[in-house]
Amino acid sequence: MSELKKVFGLIGKNIEYSFSKKYFTEKFSKELFTDFEYQNFDIESIDLFPQVLKNNPNLKGLNVTIPYKETIIPYLDSISKRATAIGAVNVIRFMPDGSLKGYNSDYYGFKKSIEPLLQPHHKRALILGTGGSAKAIAYALEELDILYTFVSREPKEHTIDYNRINITTFENYQIIINCTPVGTFPNTKEFPPIPYEYFTEKHIAFDLIYNPEETQFLKKAKKKGAITKNGLDMLVYQAEKAWSIWNKD
Repeated sequence: MSELKKVFGLIGKNIEYSFSKKYFTEKFSKELFTDFEYQNFDIESIDLFPQVLKNNPNLKGLNVTIPYKETIIPYLDSISKRATAIGAVNVIRFMPDGSLKGYNSDYYGFKKSIEPLLQPHHKRALILGTGGSAKAIAYALEELDILYTFVSREPKEHTIDYNRINITTFENYQIIINCTPVGTFPNTKEFPPIPYEYFTEKHIAFDLIYNPEETQFLKKAKKKGAITKNGLDMLVYQAEKAWSIWNKD
């Protein structure tokens, strides 16, 4: 049956609870795309990606998630200017000539999601994490004219360590964005190691995680009066952007 269908899907690791499959399956059903289906391609390492392509000749488009948003790039024939600038890909379009082109819709989803929350005093952001999603967030913040600093457990250039975050940091940074998987299902009791007591009503706490709906990171920030938002809207926006990329003329 699936031989006749146009297949879209998600490349990632440990993705059985992914947003994308449920979202696109419901979308195809609602919009009566009866010849479309969406599959998860859960692979242990990125070098299995060519096998996915070989085994699924009807693939028309792919999403890419943790941990392959950066390592997928060498397998693509080209990538968009934005994805090049970001250094991460989360959408793959199968071009009419059979080549694969990488795009990034994460930055778009985040930007659309956070924009309604921004007030004039929201000038600087701390980005927890340095992976592919964090890079897309940084790109979006640049477009919003918000300065940012990365926070990492490992010493890296242009980053600060978690143990350097203190009350002065919170006075200088009004937006804290969790781009790590810490706190996601099933490890819902975990949270990034920052001093939550310094959150105030002037802060935004944004978590890219959507499962659970309210992470410990968001709960702790909300207790101190911060504006909080999870990653669900961002995912919807980026999914619709991916759909428009796949369906370009």
